[in-house]
Amino acid sequence: MIRETYSAVIVPDVTFFGRDYGILVCRDPHRKNNPHFQEVHRETNEEYRQARKALEGKGITITAVVIDGRKGVKELFSEFPVQVCQFHQIKTVNRYLTRRPKIQAAQELGVIVLGLTKTNEKDFTNVLSCWHEKWEAFLKERTINPDNSKKWNYTHKRVRAAYGSLKRNTPNLFIYQKYPELKIPNTTNSADGYFNRLKELLRVHRGMSKEKRYLLIKEILTK
Repeated sequence: MIRETYSAVIVPDVTFFGRDYGILVCRDPHRKNNPHFQEVHRETNEEYRQARKALEGKGITITAVVIDGRKGVKELFSEFPVQVCQFHQIKTVNRYLTRRPKIQAAQELGVIVLGLTKTNEKDFTNVLSCWHEKWEAFLKERTINPDNSKKWNYTHKRVRAAYGSLKRNTPNLFIYQKYPELKIPNTTNSADGYFNRLKELLRVHRGMSKEKRYLLIKEILTK
């Protein structure tokens, strides 16, 4: 049997159909197909490692990867250009700051992240650096435990976490601009939109066993 070999940008992601049953799909956003998928019970880095091994075993040469930002997955594909989904990054920051933050520092950071899709790494890094310089003392404020003066927490933990996430992921938020020839998407929307369609198709088949459900999922994913 001749094995088909080709190069592809891959969007690996997991969607769940319950608490302990999901599908990890490796989506090819350019060919609009799914060269690999597998059942999972948890979303772990080991599952992504197995998916990569399966892709390579099928003769697929990975040229770049688009991920949602899950910790550890970036390292699994470290020798390739790895784009962190800008949409997921915005969601992460909004989760920390809330959509209508009352603190000025959080409001300003929220405005910065909303411009993520309309800028480049150099300008974004400069704007983020200026924000940090302005609010550095604020971010270092501590709250002492009233029952134990030796224990303390950062007062503005959620703002710190939002900034930390942006700072950590910035080098991978603009990878798509560095490799225009690969046509790397800046989001995982190809997989996310496909998952939504998949769940809509399965919704009319509620109550089926896991075995039959997987057969139906398999049929949909291979078309």
